[in-house]
Amino acid sequence: MPCPPPLTTLLHDHLEKFGVAGDGRLFRSLSGGDLAESTIARVWDKARRAVLTEQEYASVLGRRPYDLRHACVSTWLAAGVPSTQVAEWAGHSVAVLHQIYAKVIAGQEASALARIGLALGLTGDESGDRV
Repeated sequence: MPCPPPLTTLLHDHLEKFGVAGDGRLFRSLSGGDLAESTIARVWDKARRAVLTEQEYASVLGRRPYDLRHACVSTWLAAGVPSTQVAEWAGHSVAVLHQIYAKVIAGQEASALARIGLALGLTGDESGDRV
């Protein structure tokens, strides 16, 4: 899965400082066990409050950590990453990916036509027509 360099640095720093649990988990309780859902919710709420505006915090934006997964997959698809690659990174089948994220994929027709035109060596308006 792709990881932006600043996040990679943060993760490496975290691993160096805290290591991982015996089963490989990155985050764990002080005793090494699973984090309680109440702890995750409390920390997540604190993080949202620290980085979002009041209006964003009041919205559903990133209300649950899982929402970031959906936003990430949507971003990859909107950026034109092939759905086969996105499905692999997300741990979905392509069919499930298309079912869940069809609205993101559907908005890419103009850029898809432009890429086809570039592949065929066409420029400008030549590449954007449909039959």
